[in-house]
Amino acid sequence: MTIIELVLSLAAILGAAILFTNAVEIMGDRLNLGAGAVGSILAAVGTALPETMIPLVAIFGALLLGSGSAAAGEIGIGAILGAPFLLATLALFIVGATGIGYKGRRQTGSEITADRQTAIPDLVFFLACFVPAAAAGILPLPLPLKIGLAVALLVAYVLYVVRTVKQGGEAADDVPARLTLWPFSSQGPTWAVAAQLIGTIAVMAFGAHLFVGAVEHLSKSVGIPAGLIALVLAPLATELPEKFNSVLWLRDNKDTLAIGNITGAMVFQSTIPVSVGVLFTPWRLDFITAVAAIFAILSGIVFLGFLLRKAPLRAFYMLGAGSLYIVFLVTAIIYLVRG
Repeated sequence: MTIIELVLSLAAILGAAILFTNAVEIMGDRLNLGAGAVGSILAAVGTALPETMIPLVAIFGALLLGSGSAAAGEIGIGAILGAPFLLATLALFIVGATGIGYKGRRQTGSEITADRQTAIPDLVFFLACFVPAAAAGILPLPLPLKIGLAVALLVAYVLYVVRTVKQGGEAADDVPARLTLWPFSSQGPTWAVAAQLIGTIAVMAFGAHLFVGAVEHLSKSVGIPAGLIALVLAPLATELPEKFNSVLWLRDNKDTLAIGNITGAMVFQSTIPVSVGVLFTPWRLDFITAVAAIFAILSGIVFLGFLLRKAPLRAFYMLGAGSLYIVFLVTAIIYLVRG
């Protein structure tokens, strides 16, 4: 029953996210926000909502329920750290493996042509935000410093958004021609767009609530910490499917989109969700979550080093990121067996 609840909750979250992105892009176009804002900000928010909604519901649910919901707080922290960890390890591995697998049909073979003017600042931004956030979870900080860190992360993301808008550029995709849930051939009116927007957020929140409850039940039944389940399962189910867009882009020689899809997500996941965790949870990383955070940082530093070199970026360089994910899983299993 718990597995069915997990599957249904994740299906609700992902399905609602698709409908949300459809509505938010149309709404952005109706408000004349411009192609850059619609593509780089609104669509990005839509794709980030599934993995962000889970920790938000878990954390604020824990606050409302009080001390008896400690597992929900663990789920929130695990889900927050799981997204940047997966992006910096398994997602980069997939990019490298795809580059090698499609080298026969790619114009550049197994060489990845990244837009270094975008990817390098993204990674610097990620490390500048995520390193102090991870350190704050390992080294105890007084409340004023934690508040200051959370505010700094929020301000940093606002500055990133402003920089993105100023850079301009076209959206990765055209604005959808029609509203998905509008049953008529005519374009949906603005009230229908707003209704789909609000409704899908509610469905995602409900799905996240089911997910948190299912993880708590699974944790009790199998004896695995809820935070570890959320750290591994939440990003695998919500973040990883979206990153398979990079596989298609690499196949079609759109390397800039493939890399930007990952580094841009790393920027968001190192700021907004983390700031919520710092402010509204004890933000204490146990051994497993600390290892995940350190591996994410280590992989980010290595990848940044490859980009800073003038030499071509080879696909096989990124395979090492996947090894960190495997090492993490082995470490987690050994840690659980030894108790």
